[in-house]
Amino acid sequence: PVYDNYLQNQLVGYLHPFIVTALLVIICMITARSAAMAFNRYLDRAFDAKNPRTAIREIPKGIISPESALRFVILNVVLFVIATWFINPLCFYLSPVALFVILFYSYTKRFTMLCHLVLGLGLALAPIGAYLAVTGVFDVLPILFSLSVIFWVSGFDIIYALQDVEFDQSQQLHSIPASLGKERALQLSMVLHFFSAACIIIAGMYGEFHWLYWIGAAVFCGMLIYQHSIVKPNDLSRVNIAFMTANGIASVVFGVLVIAAMFM
Repeated sequence: PVYDNYLQNQLVGYLHPFIVTALLVIICMITARSAAMAFNRYLDRAFDAKNPRTAIREIPKGIISPESALRFVILNVVLFVIATWFINPLCFYLSPVALFVILFYSYTKRFTMLCHLVLGLGLALAPIGAYLAVTGVFDVLPILFSLSVIFWVSGFDIIYALQDVEFDQSQQLHSIPASLGKERALQLSMVLHFFSAACIIIAGMYGEFHWLYWIGAAVFCGMLIYQHSIVKPNDLSRVNIAFMTANGIASVVFGVLVIAAMFM
């Protein structure tokens, strides 16, 4: 029993810092996403009210007041910064940079068609941020994953924006589909997704992962191909399947298998 208690204490001592860091990273992910999403809905409330596709959202419908949404943003920003303070000094010092990127995105459709890349950059902070939380240093591998996220998110956000081409043009809002047309936008999305897949492959070779990683990579790349096979310039009926279902499967399966590969 004494030996068993010793082993239990050693295990708890080893796992405790990891569990705490993991929980803090999860808090950062939730609060950052909540702040970014709520701020986007707050800032775009006038446009959302005019767009039939988004008029059913909570602020245009009066379910949530703009003031409440803004308070929710501030609360999540504060919680995000507090969580980074408990992780390590580097994450805390970089927290304003992360917040600037994810909140600034909501302004970008007003002046640049490259708004999709800014959204991709915002989500790409997650792999680097999580790595910094655990190690406290930058490295090549998380940067490769972050580059993959930039290209992946930018590509599928272009597909999603195909739905609002006419509305964006009427409101002088910027997007790649509104600026280049649907066909050229889809072609650019394919190029971005090619680069995303390339980064996933390079990361796998650089990290010398277990074969489970490559199954995840194959599923991820397969879902990229699939979403481009079901969305056409003259047929946007399956945009939501491409945007939600295909990317949901790609991210979950790849993420789970990457984690599994790390323990092999």
